[in-house]
Amino acid sequence: MADLHDDLHSATEVGEIDDAAVPHAAEAVPDEPYQAVSDPDDAPVVRARAVLAAHPVADGYSALARALRSLPWYDLELGESGVDTDVPRLRRGGVGALFCSLHLPEDLGADRAVGATLEQIDLVKTVVAGHEAGLRLVRTPGETTDARNCGRVAVLLGPAQATALGDSTGILRQLYALGLRVLTLTGVSWAGAHGLTRFGEEVVREMNRLGVLADLSGASAPTVRRVLTVSRAPVLCTRSAARALRPHPANLPDDLLAELGAAKGVCMVPLTAEQTGPAVRDVADHLDHVRAVAGPESVGLSGTYDSGAAHPQELGDASCYPRLIAELLRRGWEESHVALLTWGNVQRVLRGAAFTAHATRQRREPSRMTLADLDGERPGGRGDG
Repeated sequence: MADLHDDLHSATEVGEIDDAAVPHAAEAVPDEPYQAVSDPDDAPVVRARAVLAAHPVADGYSALARALRSLPWYDLELGESGVDTDVPRLRRGGVGALFCSLHLPEDLGADRAVGATLEQIDLVKTVVAGHEAGLRLVRTPGETTDARNCGRVAVLLGPAQATALGDSTGILRQLYALGLRVLTLTGVSWAGAHGLTRFGEEVVREMNRLGVLADLSGASAPTVRRVLTVSRAPVLCTRSAARALRPHPANLPDDLLAELGAAKGVCMVPLTAEQTGPAVRDVADHLDHVRAVAGPESVGLSGTYDSGAAHPQELGDASCYPRLIAELLRRGWEESHVALLTWGNVQRVLRGAAFTAHATRQRREPSRMTLADLDGERPGGRGDG
């Protein structure tokens, strides 16, 4: 049970944090003149670097592996200009953990989803194995902390798309055995506009038994609410900001933010201009709003780097997190709340999933259900406990 220990107040640094100036990021064009973040040696940025050394960022979404497919050669430890993320920039940005997306191209048919996800897993493992001085593949909360304490960036597999299951709980177990830890519940008939079907509820229960976290970004409101009811483990929204500030379909309205907070889930605000706005202050506004509505224990960060999305001004790559944290400190965020935002909330959710899995396996046999077993079921049906 060592994986369940609370390490929120650990002061161990993530390798050596470079005190040099953060490289200038690609800038999105703001709607109005924007006052650039001040010199990286000013007091808030220096303090931000110190906070991140003790409480690094657990980044909820990175598309790095998929971006590397287009490069004939790369070296992430030396530095790679062809992507937004490499080991030197992760260290300058104070990143201690990275959720590596297994999402698939939108034009890929469902019949290819299982095999394509396996290929994505193989690619991530190959990338990590080739950069073991800076990256480490992990599966548990304890391994995540150990990697950080050894100066490595912990890499977790997921989120993957629900289509990767091929409508089978058996395939879910095999993906878990390969390291999958987050599954996005969208794009399938059993988790759609009308909520979870009985098979969908069975999938959530099996995820609880295994320790796979549910990602609800982009899910319908009925699906979000039903997952929050069925799941015994906390959930994530890996790429969701506040819809009250920006009406993007993946952003959450205040009522769902409040329900997510009550369930102790985590809304991971993406650093994309489309979802949060063109400047650092816009991202900070979303973080302020989510913290106010859902609570300080329900807000996190999601870089979404290398996904092809445009990023806010001054937040163009993975080295730029100190600029965002400095903005929050200027706004009066307490260091304890910053520590929850960057590291503590994600670690709590990982530990919660592990604890739930340990308890559930004592009383629940592995599910062997497939969607074909429930042919013709209607959304909203109820499964057995």
